[in-house]
Amino acid sequence: MIQFESHFVDKNNYKLHYKRIFKHTDGPALMLIHGSIEDGRIFYSKSGKGLAPFLAEQGFDVFVVDLRGKGLSVPSIDASSNFGQKEAIMEDMPNLINGIHGLSGKKPVHIIAHSWGGVITLSYLARFSYPELKGVVFFGSKRDVRVQSPKRWLNVDLLWNLLGTYLVHKYGFLPAVKYKAGSDNESKNFFLEANKWVYSKEWIDAFDGFNYATALQDKKLPPILSITGAKDTHAGHPKDVKRLLSEIGNKASHQFKEIGTKQGYLNNYDHITLLTHPDAKDDHFKEVATWLHRHS
Repeated sequence: MIQFESHFVDKNNYKLHYKRIFKHTDGPALMLIHGSIEDGRIFYSKSGKGLAPFLAEQGFDVFVVDLRGKGLSVPSIDASSNFGQKEAIMEDMPNLINGIHGLSGKKPVHIIAHSWGGVITLSYLARFSYPELKGVVFFGSKRDVRVQSPKRWLNVDLLWNLLGTYLVHKYGFLPAVKYKAGSDNESKNFFLEANKWVYSKEWIDAFDGFNYATALQDKKLPPILSITGAKDTHAGHPKDVKRLLSEIGNKASHQFKEIGTKQGYLNNYDHITLLTHPDAKDDHFKEVATWLHRHS
């Protein structure tokens, strides 16, 4: 039977939550990271559905994290939240990895990320050494958006950029839940920092000038499996997702897959259904599990 446990990394003025989902605790450890305006629940449901319970059934020891202020991490995001993606990269990622290590006695050998969680993961790997890491899997992860279409103009340029920027200045944070734009809210700094990268051709940190793309091209990265839905029109369009691999140095160990009916899959998945569709467990989830076992 699959078991669910909640654990916290206590940093005095805030706590980072992670959910441990497992059948046996002796399997390879995986860390799953959500994207922007969402939390770890993108990977699991209370009824035991989703990628995380599926991977637990395959023998992995799964840890689904909530970044600062997200999901069950406390306090929740509001106008007083003065942290951004810099803190996610420099503080939350190492604190969560160390928390998992302290609890289980092992560091995750794989990181799996959805959407912007892939950018946070790569940014962390650019700055820190992680020799225990054997593989990375991305679901719809892109760093910038260059594809042009009416849906991009509406959802990215108008709603995300213009309306989102207005809302963060009005409220002091992005109230994505209130406006039904996402499953969780976003801090002002995180939104503004991420939004700058979405529109920039250069992947450079505004705080210290660190060039992430250059650093990643010079690093020995573990194998990467990057997949996205054939129906993902703007949040993880195949062209944008594929370009992220080129930006970090498209090495032979990096693999890209578009998941749709033309490629032999059951459905044309979009940015969310790539993880939440009932057919996913009988479709590309099996492929991901096989890849993870092969690289464990």
